[in-house]
Amino acid sequence: MSKSEEPKYTVLQSYGDIEIRQYEPKIVAETVVKAERGKANNDAFGILAGYIFGQNLSVTQPQKSEKLAMTAPVMQQAAGSAIAMTTSVTQASDQNTWAVQFFMPSTYSMATLPKPKDERVTVKELPGTKVVAIRFSGNAGDNQLQEQEAKLRDFLIQQGIEAQGTATYAFYDSPFTLPMLKRNEVMIEIP
Repeated sequence: MSKSEEPKYTVLQSYGDIEIRQYEPKIVAETVVKAERGKANNDAFGILAGYIFGQNLSVTQPQKSEKLAMTAPVMQQAAGSAIAMTTSVTQASDQNTWAVQFFMPSTYSMATLPKPKDERVTVKELPGTKVVAIRFSGNAGDNQLQEQEAKLRDFLIQQGIEAQGTATYAFYDSPFTLPMLKRNEVMIEIP
């Protein structure tokens, strides 16, 4: 099994299972879906997968589409607040509206990425950012995500660090991966 490309970052500090990371700038494809968190992630995955698997127009051959490599992780955050590692999404804050992102392969630039055919897909460049992250395994249901987010927020309080926006959930593996082998993360942007 081949390993998917992941966004580049440097670990600035480690505290057990919590890391402070500095991410490099990156390009993402994003869609916003209104549904409960799990369904929104599944629906958004289908929309974004359509884009990377050919529902797009090549910039070099406009009548053709391009297949892009799958990357990891799939990122999810409640829309309406500043998406960690990005700019604001112009949606009303609502726990049933979720922004989901795929990172684009680093071999592409904004000028060379194919254009989405689906108007629900937005491609944008994100600046580098600093986050606090916690990694864990399992199926990453709502309870587990909330538990890990609470650990991060407690850590931030203990360290006297202010959170910037809401938590972002990162899912690295296919749904067919055994739960104990799945890699998931919760991240919160910090100054």
